[in-house]
Amino acid sequence: MADMLGIGISGLGAAQVALKTVGNNISNTNTPGYNRQVVVQTEQVSQSNGRYTIGSGVNVVAVQRAYSDFLTSAVWNSNANLQRASTFNDLASTLNSALSSSGNLQGSLDSFYGAFGTVANAPNSTSARQALLGSATALATVFNTLGQQLDSQRGQINSQITGTVSSINSTISNIADLNKQISQVSGTGKPNALLDQRDALVQTLSGYLGVNAINQSDGTVSVYSSNGQALVSGNNAYPLGTGGNVYAPGRQEVFDASGNNISSRLSGGTLGALLDYRTNVLDPVQNQLGQAAVALTTSINNQQAQGLDLNGKQGAPIFSVPAPGILPSGNNQGTAAVSASITDVSKLTASDYKLAYDGSQWNLQTLAGQNVPLTVNANGTLSADGLTFSISGSAQAGDSYQIQPTRNAATGLSVSLTNPSGVAAAAALTVSAGSSNTGNASTSPVTVTDPNNPQLLSNATINFTAANAYQVTDSSGTVLSSGAYNAGQPISANGWSLSISGTPAAGDTFKVAANTAGLSDNSNALVMAGMASFGVLNGGSTSVLSTFASLTAQIGNAGSQAASNLTTQTSLNNQAVSAQQTVSGVNLDEEAGNLVKFQQAYQASAQIIATSQTIFSSLLAAVQR
Repeated sequence: MADMLGIGISGLGAAQVALKTVGNNISNTNTPGYNRQVVVQTEQVSQSNGRYTIGSGVNVVAVQRAYSDFLTSAVWNSNANLQRASTFNDLASTLNSALSSSGNLQGSLDSFYGAFGTVANAPNSTSARQALLGSATALATVFNTLGQQLDSQRGQINSQITGTVSSINSTISNIADLNKQISQVSGTGKPNALLDQRDALVQTLSGYLGVNAINQSDGTVSVYSSNGQALVSGNNAYPLGTGGNVYAPGRQEVFDASGNNISSRLSGGTLGALLDYRTNVLDPVQNQLGQAAVALTTSINNQQAQGLDLNGKQGAPIFSVPAPGILPSGNNQGTAAVSASITDVSKLTASDYKLAYDGSQWNLQTLAGQNVPLTVNANGTLSADGLTFSISGSAQAGDSYQIQPTRNAATGLSVSLTNPSGVAAAAALTVSAGSSNTGNASTSPVTVTDPNNPQLLSNATINFTAANAYQVTDSSGTVLSSGAYNAGQPISANGWSLSISGTPAAGDTFKVAANTAGLSDNSNALVMAGMASFGVLNGGSTSVLSTFASLTAQIGNAGSQAASNLTTQTSLNNQAVSAQQTVSGVNLDEEAGNLVKFQQAYQASAQIIATSQTIFSSLLAAVQR
């Protein structure tokens, strides 16, 4: 009877544990991170009497989670990708909104170039000139607003990086604490609730940063970033840190526990998206916008300098932009000072650079690591990609500087011309044939090749000493240039150039002088009105309008790709979660069936106990007789 009673008691206990487990599953159906629990039972060791064995009941070995390492890791990975895609899409959407809310830059460019056409139609009209300056101001304002929007987003990203790293550190600290608790109780059974809590924290961490988790034999889990950076080992957490970039203190970077900058090596999750977007979308967009501002300024100012204003003076600049940014490394040991200027806008790129001294020479690289050849000029300056660097002082080996040629150009673009009379609508120079010429030669209009030449507006005369030879002299008779005449070949002096065709005679002259018809001449204004399609960048093949159209398309593509990727990652995450929940999730229908099954087992075990009690009572009664 004792054996029968023990069997019944073991069955009763097992059924009771199973009922409690089912009840716990049902109660936690909607608990995030909960893994369904199952009871593991084994038959008790049977006793043999030599001829046969009789079962001894049931043992409850464990209550364990229905769990798959593979499926759970897949959920963490897909969550990291989903949060990255979501954050990247939010940032790209904000960028598109900034572009649309900052004003119509395309329309402002069209209005600005069109205003030169209005001036050309009425070159002596003050109101037309004033309207042109108004269009220039409106255009600069649109550039400024868009640049400020990009700066604002950069500031928000820096703040988000700091906040995300703080959340990462809090999470890995909690994981380390749970590791400690789990290792302390692992010897007495599986602490399912603690394991679920820890998994939920790893899930949260994967949303901040791509992670890999490895289970250890002592029940702890080691967590690494996707690039192998240790975050948690046992009950030790290795927090990340944030700090200013070595060149730009306001630019937040991520550092490991040893102080190494690991920003470029992190990926996945919110933090990976913030770093990736800032480097690969925001920086290039702002640089390209600045490149367009520089191209606009340089092309307009150069053409303005090739004309005369209403006062008969050479045109002054209409726009101004900041000089390229020079950011010295905080680790520099020398006293060198570096300055930079844009000397050939046709070669200007949208890249940022690192200028470094190796102890014997200076080297230039893009921030992507591409070497850029430097040219040493006769005056000791260095040139590359349309930039000229001037260096003074003494550099030490290892000193370096970050060069940002166009980063702040859009934000700093301004209108420097305020007087409407200063618009140089007239051509700077005219050419006239001598009254006593006997040949049939004719000239092209004078082209200004160097508006900065101090003798540009000085009188000069082309004298044909023979039908096939010429000299260019100034008003004092000094010879400026000379050569053999070839029809159509340019003749140059004092920063201007023209070509002569036909057959001149010995003694023929052509006089080049400052334009005296400034009130009625519109030659330069007509040129500037057509500059919307002039090639300025990329070796003179890309106009300002084309540059902005390309930038707009690039921003649109970034937004479209981000939205598409978010849709894809959402679907993949749903699939991963669904697969994981198939194993670990609570199915109420299944649990309801288990509830009935274990309730019946409990009742049947109770009946075994009752039966053994009845038999024992009957035996006692029989003995007492």
